[in-house]
Amino acid sequence: MTSFSYLNKYMKRYKNQFFIALTFLILETMGDLIQPTIMSRIIDKGVKQGDMDYIIKLGGLMLLMTLLGASFAIIRNIVSSRVSQSFGADLREDLYIKIQGFSFDSVDEFQDASLITRLTNDVNQIQNFSHGLMRIFVKAPVIGIGAIFMAFLLNPKMALILLVIVPIVGVIIYFNLKVSYPIFSNIQKALDKVNGVMREYLAGIRVVKAFNRYIYERSRFKNVNEDLKDITLKGMRTVAIFSPMIAFTVNIGIVLVLWLGGYSANAGAMEVGKIMAFVNYMTQVLFSLTMMSRLLNVFIRSKASSDRIKEVFNEDSSILVRENPETIKDPKGQIEFENVSFKYKNSSKYILEDISFKVNPGETLAIIGSTGSGKTSLINLIPRFYDVNKGQIKIDSKNIAELDPEKLREQIALVPQKTLLFTGSIKDNIKWGNKDASDEEVELVAKISQAHDFIASFNEGYNTYLGQGGLNLSGGQKQRISIARALIKKPSILILDDSTSAVDLITERKIKEGLKEYLTVTTTLLIAQRITSV
Repeated sequence: MTSFSYLNKYMKRYKNQFFIALTFLILETMGDLIQPTIMSRIIDKGVKQGDMDYIIKLGGLMLLMTLLGASFAIIRNIVSSRVSQSFGADLREDLYIKIQGFSFDSVDEFQDASLITRLTNDVNQIQNFSHGLMRIFVKAPVIGIGAIFMAFLLNPKMALILLVIVPIVGVIIYFNLKVSYPIFSNIQKALDKVNGVMREYLAGIRVVKAFNRYIYERSRFKNVNEDLKDITLKGMRTVAIFSPMIAFTVNIGIVLVLWLGGYSANAGAMEVGKIMAFVNYMTQVLFSLTMMSRLLNVFIRSKASSDRIKEVFNEDSSILVRENPETIKDPKGQIEFENVSFKYKNSSKYILEDISFKVNPGETLAIIGSTGSGKTSLINLIPRFYDVNKGQIKIDSKNIAELDPEKLREQIALVPQKTLLFTGSIKDNIKWGNKDASDEEVELVAKISQAHDFIASFNEGYNTYLGQGGLNLSGGQKQRISIARALIKKPSILILDDSTSAVDLITERKIKEGLKEYLTVTTTLLIAQRITSV
């Protein structure tokens, strides 16, 4: 699979608009190519012979060609912008959907900071390249080839200069590609590290402030930022070396044209207008080669980004879904572990070994253990966030490996150890568990989780807007809303992973009493570090 092969479906989707943009681009370029020839005729016939009618006639033709070229450029810009923006949006959405389907193993392997960079910066690089493809990237070679062709029509002997210059420039561009690609690939990796440090700092900003670790965090950021600067400067130095070399080589060709043209004009073998036209074509070739060199640098960056995006698309989820998965028609919530052993990817040590137990529908199982004993790892196996290495887990007597993970998770509600709320109202956050829930149901589960009273104390009540991660709530308040979100789902299995650790003892007791009355037919797993929490 090549770097860009996964883009084939987008090419097919937008090929018609792409070719429309290319058509107008070629028409625009033809207008640019024909103008130096018209100018040479104005000079050699109109100006030389003093024929004003001829000058006005061809001058009007040049003006018409300019207006047509401008019109074609406007249409091409509109079409190319629409295509590139639509393509970028589609690619970003598909990449996001792919990441959504990742198993936890895949997320752990790529790391979230890197995935964010791939979704934003890397997609933008490819989008910019696709936009340039319908503009300068195609126009540059077309105008270069066209200029060489028109130069041969004017004077085949002088055009031989181009046949010497172009291969030399081609060699320079080849070495530019070979040297630059690894550098720009490393730039994207360095950007990953900058994003990683920034994300970690913003997530833990309260801890940083509490411990006055500003200097340490500045040092961390400075190190990755300096690395990004150094590798970027290395890339820019490479570009700075090769671009002037191309310009210098083509300018030598222009000097040779002027020298040979002047010699031919003195000998009466070539007209002045043709020499001017030839110089214009040489300038167009210079423009073409310079732009191709710059755009090849854009291509190098987009190829590096494309390789990183391809890695995401090529990642196979460790959670395999069968073609015809089984379903549980009448969920009861029975859980059974049979000789289950589990270890994380790239780890040789088992976190869980030979675990067996059974929980009948409606029963409550408390799992107590010290930090790092594998409690959270165990409950993460039930919704198939990870698959077991040995043994099997059954829900209602069916091996969960045979079930569709989406259908399985519809039966399970989880209150995670690390509470996460989303930007939006409190009501929206609770209804995450069931978007069709009524206001009465929202209020009921809030009362059970002991969240109703503090929600009612807000001016906006259940419509109170929460910042990112629920920043305007305390830890205990977030936990209670998270419990309400799980309850409103009315699951057959409820998993509470140390979900009342930030709640006072009196409130915790009330929550337990409410859960006991509400969850009469729900199988419940309580995860805790101390016996008093269960």
